Amino acid sequence: MNIVKTEAPFLIEAKTSGFSEKKSISYYFIESVHSLCLNKIEIILEQIQACERLLKYVKDKTDEAIIEKEILELKFALDLISF
Repeated sequence: MNIVKTEAPFLIEAKTSGFSEKKSISYYFIESVHSLCLNKIEIILEQIQACERLLKYVKDKTDEAIIEKEILELKFALDLISF
């Protein structure tokens, strides 16, 4: 039996959306196969990783601030769930 690893290295990808003061972060699953078998903690960890990857490529200061705020909020949510 041959098993081929087809999983993407990351499960969730993030991007900024909106305009001026209404900007936000949106997420989407790269492979929909995993969307049914992830728990809340795994999803939040993947969202944090996606935001950190996005932060490397951002050029706009407002986008950078929004992403950093999102990372802090996700880490806070993770602390609340883990407690």
